[in-house]
Amino acid sequence: MSERPKGMDTNARTVLKLCGVVVFMGAMTAAAVPFYDWFCRVTGFGGATVTADAESDTILDDVIRIRFDASTAADMPWEFRPMVPHVDIRIGETGLAFYEAYNPTDYPIAGTASFNVAPFDTGGYFVKIACFCFEEQILMPGERVEMPVTFFVDPEIQNDPETVDTPAITLSYTFHVMDMPEDYAALDAEN
Repeated sequence: MSERPKGMDTNARTVLKLCGVVVFMGAMTAAAVPFYDWFCRVTGFGGATVTADAESDTILDDVIRIRFDASTAADMPWEFRPMVPHVDIRIGETGLAFYEAYNPTDYPIAGTASFNVAPFDTGGYFVKIACFCFEEQILMPGERVEMPVTFFVDPEIQNDPETVDTPAITLSYTFHVMDMPEDYAALDAEN
């Protein structure tokens, strides 16, 4: 039985280690987006908002202005706008705002909204109870809809030195085109 040269073992180990590094980096890349999304939702980092199932238990006398902003991605033909430019609410008070979307085309379009708040430091204190952004929206040709968002500003915003003096928060939505669900695509093909 002949012995393998020692250099072969070293080369094989090096190749094996490099393959391990590549696999590890691929796994980290795949996990980065969901992890970052989770991190932003939990901390409010980058203007991501928080969600809740119920209203705030505490309402302060301090008032904050909530501004509403709307836009569409370049490939989205919908018209999309807030119904009012802003509301002034007490911190902790539940607010309700409506956005309007209109499909001016002659075909159905599915869309989904991405969102954030500014200033970014306030994201962890802007709490959504219900929002159209959590659901896929489908508008038929010529259809116009009003979409509600229910929210409050967490009173803890007053205990954070970075956000205590914030006079206003801007809630921004951008609608993006998405693939039509199969059941709607089949209906559209029949017509």
